[in-house]
Amino acid sequence: MAFFNKLIPSKSKSLFLYGATLAFLVFALKWLQWKYLIVQNSLDIYVGVVAVFFTLMGIWIAMQLTKPKIKQVVIEKEVYLPQPETSTIDENALQKLDLTAREYEVLQLLAKGYSNADIADRLFLSVSTVKTHVSNLFIKMDVKSRTQAADKAKRLRILA
Repeated sequence: MAFFNKLIPSKSKSLFLYGATLAFLVFALKWLQWKYLIVQNSLDIYVGVVAVFFTLMGIWIAMQLTKPKIKQVVIEKEVYLPQPETSTIDENALQKLDLTAREYEVLQLLAKGYSNADIADRLFLSVSTVKTHVSNLFIKMDVKSRTQAADKAKRLRILA
């Protein structure tokens, strides 16, 4: 009470007391009015609350179902592209291998991925002749497969 006495001067105590009482009565009357309204219209209020709840639930479910299922993931990766090599052929390396003109033609087509039958058709040779040229290439280039022959030829820069 001492705090209350210091806060409000003695002349205004009665005015403050009447104002607080009036505010409490107005609050009580509004609360009773709301209480009466709920009792009178309880079914309407409950139906309205349930309707609003299910409407919001339907909106939420619809938004969940229409979300895209695919996540977009961006992966950044550095890609190094080899510098385009000049199309000059190293004549010294070609002479060291001691390839014939026909073996060189077979090597070019072999590096492009042609089969023996395709090489034979393009060069107007028999398949057995192409096989002989390929085996000679393997011996002269010291490789064991077509892929190794193509890789070695590219490394030696004897293919354009």
